[in-house]
Amino acid sequence: MSEASGEALFEVLEPAQQLLPLVLNSPHSGRAYSPDFLAQSRLDALSIRRSEDPFVEELFSAGLRLGAPMLKAHFPRAFLDVNREPYELDPRMFDGALPPYANISSLRVAGGLGTVPKLVAENMEIYRTRLPVDSALGRIETIYKPYHACLRKLIARTHVRYGFAVLIDCHSMPGNIRVTGGASRPDFIIGDRYGTSAAGELSRAAVGILEDLGFSVARNKPYAGGFITEHYGRPSRGLHALQIEVNRALYVDEASLEKRAEFPALATMIGLFLESFAFHMMKYAESLPLAAE
Repeated sequence: MSEASGEALFEVLEPAQQLLPLVLNSPHSGRAYSPDFLAQSRLDALSIRRSEDPFVEELFSAGLRLGAPMLKAHFPRAFLDVNREPYELDPRMFDGALPPYANISSLRVAGGLGTVPKLVAENMEIYRTRLPVDSALGRIETIYKPYHACLRKLIARTHVRYGFAVLIDCHSMPGNIRVTGGASRPDFIIGDRYGTSAAGELSRAAVGILEDLGFSVARNKPYAGGFITEHYGRPSRGLHALQIEVNRALYVDEASLEKRAEFPALATMIGLFLESFAFHMMKYAESLPLAAE
C-alpha cells in the first residue's frame, strides 16, 4: 500500500471473547495519509480529511467491552472507499481503459464519490493529474477485496456461532445535514435501506434507544445506508445490517477536526446505546423460530 501508508491496511479489534451476534465496522475513519498520496493531491493535509469520519472507531469502542469485534480501516476514505461497489470508477480520472465490467455511470461516480474518489466533501478535487488506471485497480485488489473478505469472515463466523448476526456500519455526517423536507438537524441517522437490510424491530429499537438517551434521530433520510449496508443485510437469512451516522458537530470541531470536550461524554452515551441495543437484539433473536431448535 505504498501510495496510502506503510501501516497495516486495516485491523480487527477482537474482544477477549465474542459474547454477542454483533459486528461493528468503521470503514471511513482511517487517517493514515502517506507522503506519496499527499504528493499526488492538490489538497493540503487538513482539507483532504474532509470526507473522513474522524474518530468514529473510538466513539463505538465500547462494543469491544460488550463482546463485539470491530473492523476498522487505517487507509483513508479519500484514497479508497470500501462503501462502494468494487468498480465504481470515473474513466475521466484515469489514463488507460477501465475494465468493461466497471460501473462508470452510477450516481456516486457522477458525484465524484466512486470507489476511488475524485472529490472530498465540499466538492474539492483530490488529484493534481489523472491517475494510471493500474493504480485504481491495484487499490481494489490489495485493499478493497481483502477488506471485504475480512468483513465477510467476521459476519459469517458470527452467524455460524449464533445463527443470527447484526452488522452496525459506523459513520459520521456533517453538522449541517438536515432531514429531507424539514429544518431539523438530527444527532443520529439510522439507515436500513428502507427496511430491506434489517428487521424493522431492530431499526425501531435503535431509533428508540437513542431518542430515550435524549438525541434527535432520523431514519433513512437523508442517509439510508451505502453499499455495505445493502450488500450484507439479508434479513431473510438472519443477516441484518444497520448504518449509523453520528452528527460530527457533537464531538469534533469541524474546521480543525480536533476532538471537542464533549467527546468522552458522547462515547459514553454510545456505549449505553450499544448495551441497550445488544439487549434488544438478543430478545429479538430469542423470538425467532430457529432460536428454539
